[in-house]
Amino acid sequence: MFPGRGEDARVGIDMPFWRAIAVFRIASIVYAAALLIRADGYLRPQAGWAVIGVMTVWTVVTIYAYASPAMRGRALLAADMIVTVLCLLATPYVQGPYQTGALPITATWMGGPVIAWGVQGGRRAGALGAAIVSGADLWLRGVGEVSDFGVASVSINGVVLLFLAGILIGHVAQLARQAEERMQRATEMEAAGRERERLARGIHDSVLQVLALVQRRGQEIGGEAAELGRLAGQQEAALRELVSLQREPSPAGTCDLRTLLRAYGGTDVTVSTPATPLDLPTGAAREVAAAVAAALDNVRRHCGAGAHAWILAEGEEDTITVTVRDDGPGIPEGRLEEAAAAGRLGVAQSIRGRVADLGGRVVITSAPGQGTEVELTVPRGETPVRS
Repeated sequence: MFPGRGEDARVGIDMPFWRAIAVFRIASIVYAAALLIRADGYLRPQAGWAVIGVMTVWTVVTIYAYASPAMRGRALLAADMIVTVLCLLATPYVQGPYQTGALPITATWMGGPVIAWGVQGGRRAGALGAAIVSGADLWLRGVGEVSDFGVASVSINGVVLLFLAGILIGHVAQLARQAEERMQRATEMEAAGRERERLARGIHDSVLQVLALVQRRGQEIGGEAAELGRLAGQQEAALRELVSLQREPSPAGTCDLRTLLRAYGGTDVTVSTPATPLDLPTGAAREVAAAVAAALDNVRRHCGAGAHAWILAEGEEDTITVTVRDDGPGIPEGRLEEAAAAGRLGVAQSIRGRVADLGGRVVITSAPGQGTEVELTVPRGETPVRS
């Protein structure tokens, strides 16, 4: 019910609440002292001043303790409630026989822990604190045995006010924390965007220029250098795609699959993705990208250097489908089964196994002379990813 100490690091949004509680406690002590001065019929006024002294000392302790996030935990909240209830239970000894319409010796000070519980733990904690204090107050008044309607009315009104204070202030405190967390996430995303822009400028000014130079010089030299130039050109195209990609921020713990797939684009690989993000849990997105990379490796290995591949990604409400198609010679009938029987598990493990672990399916369509199409379909949301 109550947040742990790690969450207590949110100092900024909580401090105004704790300052307000401190002011409330101080004002309540002044009010309780004024009532004691005016009370001519108290049986033991000296004991009343002793209780006021305890309330004053505890107020000073709580003002400093609640100001420290490290001390603001279950132990302090429990101690606050115990001290308050004990002071409240001293009322019959101080006042003597119950006086109609009289407040307890603590007066409104007994609402302090109720508000503190609500600020620290939210609505439910505030309601629980109100129930404890109200129960002690009603037990003192013996509301179940009093026939005087005025006495019962005063008691019930106090209970209602305590519950309203605990629940409403707890609700407001929760809303304030949620607003602060959203603002923090927005600030972090803005900072991450600025960092991406800075890195993009650095890549554009250095890495892309070097890759372009390697591609140009490799073509001029020819031979093995031409192959290196071709690879450098593919990587340059992939990096330019990443630099120019403008996408919406993904929720925490997820990854936009479009970013991973567009890294495979180049002179011999065409990547087509939708305009909207294809968000998957980060682990699942990486597994899908690895399966696509395995399919592209098969294209290069079996279709030759001149083959072209196309990657098409589509998103639906519950699933994401990625299709890898090539213009190679196709897979002869029975070849995949023969490879699996011979222990060559590239397709079985690198592609089918990865997607199966994500709860998805793989469909491979091929015909001699018509190329091969590998369709990967995975569910959105939380999916089991093998370690």
